[in-house]
Amino acid sequence: MPIVDMLWSGWGDPERAERLPESVAGLLRELLGVHAEPAQPVKLAEIEPPPARPVPGALEDVVGEEHVRADAETRIRHTRGKSTPDLLRIRAGDAGGAPDAVVLPGSHDEVAAVLARCAEHRVAVVPFGGGTSVVGGLAPEAGGYAAVIALDLRRLDRLVGLDPVSRTATLEPGLRAPRAERLLNEQGYTLGHFPQSFEWASIGGFAAARSSGQASAGYGRFDEMVTGLTLATPSGTLETGRAPKSAAGPDLRQLVLGSEGAFGVITDVTVRIRPLPETRVYEGWLFPSFSEGVTAVRALAQDGPLPTVLRLSDETETMIGLARPDELGERNDAGGCLAVCGYEGTAAEVPDRRAKVRAVLTSLGGAYQGEEPGESWVRGRFSAPYLRDALLDVGVLAETLETAGFWSNVSRLYDAVRLTLSRELPSSVVMCHVSHVYPAGASLYFTVVTAQGERPVERWRDAKAAVSDAIIEAGGTISHHHGVGVDHRDWYAREAGPLGVAVLRAVKDRLDPEGIMNPGVLIPGEG
Repeated sequence: MPIVDMLWSGWGDPERAERLPESVAGLLRELLGVHAEPAQPVKLAEIEPPPARPVPGALEDVVGEEHVRADAETRIRHTRGKSTPDLLRIRAGDAGGAPDAVVLPGSHDEVAAVLARCAEHRVAVVPFGGGTSVVGGLAPEAGGYAAVIALDLRRLDRLVGLDPVSRTATLEPGLRAPRAERLLNEQGYTLGHFPQSFEWASIGGFAAARSSGQASAGYGRFDEMVTGLTLATPSGTLETGRAPKSAAGPDLRQLVLGSEGAFGVITDVTVRIRPLPETRVYEGWLFPSFSEGVTAVRALAQDGPLPTVLRLSDETETMIGLARPDELGERNDAGGCLAVCGYEGTAAEVPDRRAKVRAVLTSLGGAYQGEEPGESWVRGRFSAPYLRDALLDVGVLAETLETAGFWSNVSRLYDAVRLTLSRELPSSVVMCHVSHVYPAGASLYFTVVTAQGERPVERWRDAKAAVSDAIIEAGGTISHHHGVGVDHRDWYAREAGPLGVAVLRAVKDRLDPEGIMNPGVLIPGEG
């Protein structure tokens, strides 16, 4: 199946790009003082990337001449990722950092051969899956290299094998998530991994960024699903996963998961799969306050039963309507915090689990809102990035960040991030939801909306740096599921500590001695 390219100047399917509803524009005028004046991006044909340098190593001999591309449009489409600063730059015509060429290998052996030749000629390599990074994971610091290539993995797009006895499947990294899910569904299974980037992200990207999907309460994080993988590196091939669990030394799978292309290229992933659910039901619950809602979701996370999906929006997110994206703009002034619970499973099991969850939530102050709030969330679960693009069109900066902490520290972490954002970006709206829960803690996912004003990229950079400081000082992790990239690298160094950083550098030096793999990404001290 041919892969449709994402909108070059924004998110997703160009046919789904929409104008901001007037109700939302009115709300922005009220809250932020923003006036809806279209600010359209430059045209693709008007952008001129830097002149492409010749790529040494005769890579055409490895992958075929038709799979090495250096035309301007292809290079632009492989420039940076999809964070708001990334989009503001490309919409203004800034294609600085575009790769010199895009190379499309068709097998593990071709990937390995490309890496060997690039190492020989000091050509930097940026592994490219869905292109959905929001933390600078596709923006290497590649000065001093002979050239830079984007290694687009879209041709590695097969379901290699499915083991119904063990309930595992082996997938190639270039498989986009919707196609991977369709291939599994055809044989009666699901991966159960549905992050907000689901429609465009790739299997390899899920593994490389240690992704977490919206149904993590029921299906687990992606790294928990992985039973084995293969990594092509400039030094050779690393194969992991002879058994689902092992005491044979440290688990090398965990070294590769979250490595963001800094050590090599993941060329296949073996994952745990589940039978397709017979029943899916989603519902809403309202809590008087965020703290009371957090207490309730913690009770489910620690003592059960757990829904398949469990999310809790704070008062501001509930009021504005972001908890129900397809009804955004229908402002809710009734107060409270909306929780969404989703149940997937057998027709016999789901009603029983749902009734037990209802008893817990009712006892802790939750008011049942029926199925419509949950179904509304399902309808709009992948729409937020499209809304972000529409906001950019009317002069609004909308961006997200996330962290995680232990339950005993969630309140402190929540307050630290909100207060810092409000101080750094006055007249902004800051929203938050609990998006993933565990027995020991939870993640917090923040959305900030503010007028773009002058120099919006620099304003967000400074605000994000202050928030990152606040997260570290408050005891949170610098990333729960967005990854490290370049944007979080310096704070990751503080989180990992000097010895941890030294270990990462030692691994990098052994697997990638020439330092060609995504230079400056993830590993502190590079670049």
